Amino acid sequence: MAQVSIDSLIQGAISGDYIVSFPTDTVPALAVRPDRSELIFAAKRRSQDKPLILMAASARALWPYVQGSPVDLILWQQVVASYWPGALTLVLPASAKVPAAMNSIDPSTIGLRVPNHPIALKILEQTGPLATTSANLSGQPPLESVAEIEAQFPEVLTLVPSELATGTTASSLPSTVAKWTGSEWKILRQGAIELEC
Repeated sequence: MAQVSIDSLIQGAISGDYIVSFPTDTVPALAVRPDRSELIFAAKRRSQDKPLILMAASARALWPYVQGSPVDLILWQQVVASYWPGALTLVLPASAKVPAAMNSIDPSTIGLRVPNHPIALKILEQTGPLATTSANLSGQPPLESVAEIEAQFPEVLTLVPSELATGTTASSLPSTVAKWTGSEWKILRQGAIELEC
């Protein structure tokens, strides 16, 4: 595809016709409108048993996608207040608002994250929540540069270099993934953040 301005990338994502890529506080993301999740599975040759993560600019934008008791919601909000924006993905019970294609093997849960990166937040504020994953073919290491992403995914919209000059350094570590079991957090992947349960 092509390197585009941030405004064009946002419009491409909103249209649902394009996968877009942007930097986060961990590894670069591939992202698409949640109802077009199948585009990412096809591009990555990703098996359906690896769900996508719903990323947004704020926790408030993500709460409609989960369901839990009032007590659960208070606990989740406390964790979010401590760690978001940041490299922590929370796997929570999904509401009916989550497209089944995001997690077709287990549509009862959804992974959520608010990244701590100014470009990602600027894009997500405009697009609303996007279905995301790391930029790589399934089973391969995450790609870390726009050139690598363009070479492997020529159909993906990436940002022109001038839009990337923020001086924000990303961690090459992926996010920590913690799943709510109904009574406690279970760490599914230890990443950049140590979650104190």
